[in-house]
Amino acid sequence: MFNWFKKSEVKNKITFDYSSIIVDIHSHVLPGIDDGAQTPAESIVLIRKMMALGIKKIIATPHIMADYYKNTAETINASLDILKAELEKEKIDIEVEAAAEHYFDETFEARVNDHKLMTMGDNYVLFEFSFISQPPNVVQVIQKLKQLGYKPILAHPERYPYMDVEQFRTLREWGLCLQMNTISLTGYYGKEAKKLAESLIDEQLVDFISSDMHHLRHAEAFKDALKTPYLEKLLFDYPLKNIMLK
Repeated sequence: MFNWFKKSEVKNKITFDYSSIIVDIHSHVLPGIDDGAQTPAESIVLIRKMMALGIKKIIATPHIMADYYKNTAETINASLDILKAELEKEKIDIEVEAAAEHYFDETFEARVNDHKLMTMGDNYVLFEFSFISQPPNVVQVIQKLKQLGYKPILAHPERYPYMDVEQFRTLREWGLCLQMNTISLTGYYGKEAKKLAESLIDEQLVDFISSDMHHLRHAEAFKDALKTPYLEKLLFDYPLKNIMLK
């Protein structure tokens, strides 16, 4: 009884952060090229927030969308250069790289075929679905990505209300990795997204976790997620792959 009480007392005093994952693989901290940070100063504020929570490396992933954010490797790398200059000016020591969050639109398969993808680490490619419906050619494109040597990662699967755990299990069997936004565990995107996020964790289908950082509200939710039991489970009892991208 005494030992149980002591353990519980100590556990209640434990504080933890994201330092065990080292790398945040999905964020929008590059200035002025999508719906994330708009200026270098805003980028710095968000990065400081992430660092304060234990993140040691950031892979920025601006949107690439045919009809809205028409980013290219050139625009993304130019924004990265601006950010790096600002980090140096502010004497902030953190590694920042750039890839992209590719939108699975009518141009995505062509980008795959033409090898025009922004990748991270060992050829990982981050992409997202529409929030309304699943593309009809998902398995075909996943197969093609794998055949071409890419390692596909689907961003925030918990945010697609038209999909369920079994569908994600099937896609994962085809070679797709799943990246969950930790702020989903706070209810930030609603009860259904929170419930699906928890189910994906229960079924051990989550490969990566990240902030999907856009603005200060996300930064606050990223911090609040540390209070949730499911995030504690992810950080201490789960084979996450973030560290592979350090």
